[in-house]
Amino acid sequence: VFPSLAKAQASVANEVYQELGQPSVFLFCPTEYCSSLCSPSPSQSCYLLTIGQELLPGIGVIWTGPKVVSQELSATLLEEVEGVLHRRPVIWDNLYANDYDCRRVFLGPYTGRAPGLMTRLCGLLLNPNCELQANFIPIHTLGSWFRSELGRCAYPDHAGTETAAALGDSHGPQEGSYSPQEALELALLDWVAEIHRQASEPGR
Repeated sequence: VFPSLAKAQASVANEVYQELGQPSVFLFCPTEYCSSLCSPSPSQSCYLLTIGQELLPGIGVIWTGPKVVSQELSATLLEEVEGVLHRRPVIWDNLYANDYDCRRVFLGPYTGRAPGLMTRLCGLLLNPNCELQANFIPIHTLGSWFRSELGRCAYPDHAGTETAAALGDSHGPQEGSYSPQEALELALLDWVAEIHRQASEPGR
């Protein structure tokens, strides 16, 4: 019935989206959801080109970055993805995901995301560690990053100087800036306080 997988997926997604009354949040995860799965590249992928053309504009498209688990996200890559999809992507961030190797737990700060990235996104989902308590620092530092991005939006002079460099290079507590090390220290302070609070609860 359909000439390609992309045409079939877009048709089904569009029909479901319309049948549900075009909800404000409706997410589509493409078969090619990161650069390493695209052939030869996101901007030249026949599959993504078809998805971008056929999918209704109100449907959000999920993207994980250069790889399934991306150490860095740059504004340049997101511009390329936005161009081919005709919409800003929703990042499904697997930075902390450990479901593929449960012997590992990721406790570091949210890092490797370029300054000013939020203006290139339609949204961001964080795929956490499988172990609930191990996600305190990831989620706390993501909150710090998000607040710094809001600051950048409020101060366009800072946003105008965005680069694709990793956030680990950022120094100093400037308005609209993010320091992974400072965010980690704040998260650790709050985590210790939370551990003490839980330990003092009756019955523990």
